[in-house]
Amino acid sequence: MKMRLYTAGVVAAIVVGSSGVIAYEHELIGGPSPVPMDNSLTEHPITVPGPRLTPIEEALQDPRKFDPIGPEHIDSETLWLARVIFSETKRPEEQVLVAWVVRNRVDTRYRGRRTFEGAVLDPWQFSAFRPGSETGIFYSGLHVHSRVPGWQTALRIAHTVRFADSRHRPFSAETRHFYSQRSMTGTAAPSWAHGVAPVEIGYLSIDVDEYRFRFYEDIS
Repeated sequence: MKMRLYTAGVVAAIVVGSSGVIAYEHELIGGPSPVPMDNSLTEHPITVPGPRLTPIEEALQDPRKFDPIGPEHIDSETLWLARVIFSETKRPEEQVLVAWVVRNRVDTRYRGRRTFEGAVLDPWQFSAFRPGSETGIFYSGLHVHSRVPGWQTALRIAHTVRFADSRHRPFSAETRHFYSQRSMTGTAAPSWAHGVAPVEIGYLSIDVDEYRFRFYEDIS
């Protein structure tokens, strides 16, 4: 067995023995390295499993894998949730996060709203549904059988998030606000976001561009 000579420094090593893996740091003052020049470390790599994804994250790997839903299972509340997330973004991973914000509003009775329809149509809360908005007329008209590209995926996402286990939230139940800088006109951020840091997204598989969406908790 060959040994390598070091004169000074610190070596961090991983040694594989019969009892498992031992990781250590060894300070060298001179003399032979305690780590043999052996190819066994590279010939038998150690695989460490990654973090477990939530069912929603797993479905987002391929949005077509969201459970198909028959029209008879899409009620008015799910329709309103799908309409608002579809109005905000066409990207499935962003739709999931927006859907959780809306659900948080309903779950916490934010501004006294107890239904998804009430939360979506709450004046001046979601841009597409501002009073008198023509885009609101379009999105409010979407129904179960609409054939707009991406709409059926939004329906499945809305249904999934609405009935998901609350433990699968990507952020706290008090996260009830978001904004998109790319959609702002005249200012870079709404007044309520000044001096407030956005929340971290708890879904490890989702990396949202902050220019597109930032999410906030505990905004009154």
